[in-house]
Amino acid sequence: MKIAPLAEVKANLSAFVDEAIEGQTIVITRNGKAAAVIIAPMDDDDLEQLVLYRSPKFQEMLNRSRQSIAEGRGIAHDDFWARVETSETAPAVAEEKGGYRAKKK
Repeated sequence: MKIAPLAEVKANLSAFVDEAIEGQTIVITRNGKAAAVIIAPMDDDDLEQLVLYRSPKFQEMLNRSRQSIAEGRGIAHDDFWARVETSETAPAVAEEKGGYRAKKK
């Protein structure tokens, strides 16, 4: 991990990005306090995970889902995937569970 002040990062951004691509994590400070981080995703899946992890809407959705499961309002893993694989039932399952209604194209 490397720590660098914002002014230095601004002046040498390309070099810091190159370091991140090589695996270095860069912590950018402003007035001596951590303000941002530069990390390079390993691949597209990693990028998606990084973005979703920081998404308040996604975290809220996960928390609601966990609460529903804790309250017994979930379906078994195998049942879920069986329903997903049967695309004709996907809109009906969502409607049955009170979820979104699939939009027809």
